[in-house]
Order: sequence, then C-alpha cells, then structure tokens
Amino acid sequence: MVSKKSTKKPAGSKAAPGGRQGSAKADRKEGPVEVLSSSLSYEGPLFRVYTDQIRERGVEFPRDVIRHHGSAVILALDSARSRKDPLLVIERQYRHAAGQYLLEVPAGKLEEGEKPLEGAKRELLEETGFRARRWRKLLRFFPSPGFLGEAMQVFVAEGLVAGGDRPDYDEQLEVMMLPLSKVLRLIERGKIIDGKTILSVLFYARGGGRA
Repeated sequence: MVSKKSTKKPAGSKAAPGGRQGSAKADRKEGPVEVLSSSLSYEGPLFRVYTDQIRERGVEFPRDVIRHHGSAVILALDSARSRKDPLLVIERQYRHAAGQYLLEVPAGKLEEGEKPLEGAKRELLEETGFRARRWRKLLRFFPSPGFLGEAMQVFVAEGLVAGGDRPDYDEQLEVMMLPLSKVLRLIERGKIIDGKTILSVLFYARGGGRA
C-alpha cells in the first residue's frame, strides 16, 4: 500500500493555486490531457481494449481503456396497485464475471449509433416483453471510470404494457415484479449487489425520479 501525506490545511488557510485542494475551475486551467498515442490491444463482440499513452501536467504514462458504446438501464414501474410502492421489473440472471446469479433491473448495451432512449425501449421489450407508454431520464453515470469508458443512462419507464419477450440466445432471464419496498429491503440486506440497480433504485426512492 502506498502511503499518502496528509493534505489537511489549518483552519482559514488556502490551497495553493492549481493544487489538488483547488476548485474544479482551477484544475481546468492546467490545460487538457493529451492523448499521445492509442493502439488497439483487443477487439471482441462487446467492446474494444485500447492502450493509450497520455500526458497530464507534463507527466506521460499509459492507460488501458475498455471502449464501449454505452448502455441503457430501465427502471420499469407499474403503479396501478400503488403509486407510493410501485412494482418494479426485476431480472434474475447468471453473471459469469461475478460467478453468481444477480437480481437486476433491465439493461443492455447500445448498438453503434443508437440513441439511449431507443436502446432502452429495445432492451425492455427484448428482455421482458414490456413496452412503456411514458419514458423519462433519471440519471447518467460511469460505473467504473478507472478503466471502462462505458456510460450508463437510466430511464424511468411507466405505463407498462405486457407482450412477448425476445431475449438473446445467451440470456437466460427470470423476470419478476417486486414492490419497491421489497427491493429496498433486499438492497439493505445485501441481497441485491448489482451497482446499476442499487444506484437507480435508491436515487428514485429518495425522490430523484418522482414525476
């Protein structure tokens, strides 16, 4: 473990201009980070891995980056029974990288050039068979910006209409409808450990996505 010196300042003191304690505006004065070179290290059906050589504040170093078209995440709600405790569409599927089955909200990668809302509608229909009459943006985030260039756009989908699902050949999904209150309890008890699901549900529950 690399030890770090304390950067705590005495009360009333100010950080040096351009230092780590400065504002975001001060940091931007340092100038843009330069990409000196970029080479393709791996290409697969889902993503590409590039090795970039960059320069930041006069220091050059390499970074391996997974490039990805981004993903759409859907918080699909059925409020017919209760607006305060709506039913959420939850999927159970095996995630090989995690080595276990996870409970998640519907989501999927965007096709090249596909807009996030178009991808969200497509993924919800393919994975669950549902269409939604009303859509709105909830939030956008990067799940792992240290090495992954994927951005996730979360949508709230309401006014659900059931239909027939069309999952991909490698998607063995179990779709269920769970009350928001139960999903929150599962998160609190560590039974739901998927990051996008935790973030989306908690953000919505605290009022961030309420109409």
